[in-house]
Amino acid sequence: MEMRDFGRTGMRTSVLGFGCGAVGGLMVRGSSADQEKAIGMALDAGINYFDTAVQYGNGLSETHLGQVLAKLKPSGVFVGTKVRIPSALFGNIAAEVARSLDASLQRLGMDHVDIFHLHNPITANGGGESLSTDQVLNEVAPAFEAARAAGKIRFLGITAVGDTAALHNVLDSGKFQSAQVSYNMLNPSAARPLPPGYPAQDYGRMFDHTVAAGVGVVGIRVLAAGALTGTAERHPTASPPPEPIGSALSYGTDLQRAQRLMPLVTEGFAGSLAEAATRFAISHPAMGSILVGMATVEEFEASLAAVLKGPLSAEALARVDALSQGFVGEGR
Repeated sequence: MEMRDFGRTGMRTSVLGFGCGAVGGLMVRGSSADQEKAIGMALDAGINYFDTAVQYGNGLSETHLGQVLAKLKPSGVFVGTKVRIPSALFGNIAAEVARSLDASLQRLGMDHVDIFHLHNPITANGGGESLSTDQVLNEVAPAFEAARAAGKIRFLGITAVGDTAALHNVLDSGKFQSAQVSYNMLNPSAARPLPPGYPAQDYGRMFDHTVAAGVGVVGIRVLAAGALTGTAERHPTASPPPEPIGSALSYGTDLQRAQRLMPLVTEGFAGSLAEAATRFAISHPAMGSILVGMATVEEFEASLAAVLKGPLSAEALARVDALSQGFVGEGR
């Protein structure tokens, strides 16, 4: 398993992390036997980053992950979880951060986590369930720092969804050491400029900002919540298709565009569209560890096999670029 430096944290993380999210659902709705089997396989393969959140199954993901890790007792693993602050509690952010973190640690059965990510969207002025840049820098960051001073977290993180300019400002502040960044074949804008008229949010070369600030990157939405498998079929363990992040405004549109990338398979660049998407995500050097949603042990095995093949070739990446040019001018 390839290991990469995670920003300037000093951690070296496996390029494939173990995502415990609710979209794939294995760690929320899967059987305990399958959860233990998948985590055991991950540890045997050298995977050392495990990512969860209280929102994944209303705490079930944290509980299940903690139970399996307590049973297997691995050494040298890193665990990250998250806090999503309800808008009704925006007036008391510090208290809610502390409460949520303590509850997460109790479910995980741990005295600390390695990374604690803010799960709210970030926008310039806030509104709805998003937090403003000022709130993140002046209230969330100090609350996270207090948790670090108490020994409950090691590194501060954000989930980089919201307004691009606001996200850049938070990354540039130097107050956070980790960012979960959406990066996939439908939206590569964290790495390079989008052509005019491309139907996706432009993340404005976000990787330039993470690298400059020494922020480690966790790659999310690698399969665009399943659209980049190229099939509408979803396993019973998986969630219904969620709203897209950063790409189309509907899952159906993401799926339709994903299917137009199938020449990557028919021309021999990858064995499946999911493999191509997984290998695409690890092709950028700014990427630290990617998360791939999974509903079954077999889906985890497929992601592992894809990563072990390494990044896509330069020729394959050029083919992705050429195919995605066909999306220019279409409605988002």
